Amino acid sequence: MNSIEGKSVKGAIIPASRFSTELRISNSRFIATIAPAFSVTDAKAFIREINQLYSDASHNVPLYQIGSGSTVIAHSSDNGEPSGTAGRPALAVLAGSGLADTVMVITRYFGGTKLGTGGLVKAYSDAARSVIKAVPKARKVIVHQCLISSPYNLYEQLLRIINKSGSAIEREEFTEKVTIHFSIPIIFYDKLAAQIIDFTKGKFPVQIISENQTAIIPLSRK
Repeated sequence: MNSIEGKSVKGAIIPASRFSTELRISNSRFIATIAPAFSVTDAKAFIREINQLYSDASHNVPLYQIGSGSTVIAHSSDNGEPSGTAGRPALAVLAGSGLADTVMVITRYFGGTKLGTGGLVKAYSDAARSVIKAVPKARKVIVHQCLISSPYNLYEQLLRIINKSGSAIEREEFTEKVTIHFSIPIIFYDKLAAQIIDFTKGKFPVQIISENQTAIIPLSRK
């Protein structure tokens, strides 16, 4: 789904996709992998996948934060590192980042040099900060999935109206009529529906196919 330019879209900020960064600290490799997760089940599945991917690592430290605001489920584990030196400090970084619905695994390949308690806390915190800063961000918003079918002579103007409304075009079908499938944040729907009714004189209204769906809308990177 494309980013929405010039529109005030409210919604929790989340990672746009899976993303990894790597730090080398005193010969140890710290690979932080982050992804969106909309349930504990999603988070656990991601953690299992990373554990399999880096099955030869010294540690795979998992953490997640599902939800936002006053409704948050958070979890972390030190995965064999000394208690309180890995999962908890990384989770604290995530909690302070403003990201919601996020899972992360920090993979460590031990390089032969012990870091000590303070060094481990700093290393895992820095790894978490690194991937949170670098990952492309998105908003999780609630949308209606819609379509409109019209004669071909209205297609170009309808496309302009839909694009300016804050919608994201998903696909188009060209048969006897042209059908535009799109998603629109629910806060913009009423205005668009009224514009379409006015433009088509009520002959070709917007049809809602599915209400209140979760969508990920990437934020522009400037």
